[in-house]
Amino acid sequence: MKITALMVLKCNPEGSDPVILANASDVNHFGYFQRSSVKEFIVFVGRTVAKRNPPGQRQSVQHEEYKVHSYNRNGLCALGFMDDHYPVRSAFSLLNQVLDEYLKNFGESWKTVQSDNAQPWPYLNEALAKFQDPAEADKLFKIQRELDETKIILHKTIDSVLERGEKLDSLVEKSSDLSAASQMFYKQAKKTNSCCTVL
Repeated sequence: MKITALMVLKCNPEGSDPVILANASDVNHFGYFQRSSVKEFIVFVGRTVAKRNPPGQRQSVQHEEYKVHSYNRNGLCALGFMDDHYPVRSAFSLLNQVLDEYLKNFGESWKTVQSDNAQPWPYLNEALAKFQDPAEADKLFKIQRELDETKIILHKTIDSVLERGEKLDSLVEKSSDLSAASQMFYKQAKKTNSCCTVL
């Protein structure tokens, strides 16, 4: 799972091209000579998707193995360029956090911005690095992953109990501490319980 870029744009209601307010990208996984072209492509696709995303809407656009997730909150639009494996709920949770943080830092000043990248914003680069793990963006995803790990541990524990149960049979037979009556009781109880199990 990889986030390639995050952008915040001002979408103009009159249909002109959106203004890029902040842009962060990590194109190190591309070849050295491809990086500038990839950055230009990100800007082009970002403007195109943001321009076509109506206010109050979330949308995802797929291109090959990448998805562009977009959230337009009343003209302030956040975009994330992620690979296909990044969970959608985590992506939109991240975009929501980015918009909240942007409004907290800059307030309504974005409405008067007329040119690209007018306001430097280091938080976007930090978010790009931090949210490579979807669990950081989506607490429910993090809880689900922890539950899955617990379930795996639980299965291992049950398996070890079953193995111990099989060994218990041989220990009962070998034990000199148990009388013949106790051994017979154990075997009868096990036999009786085995006929009552539901498969």
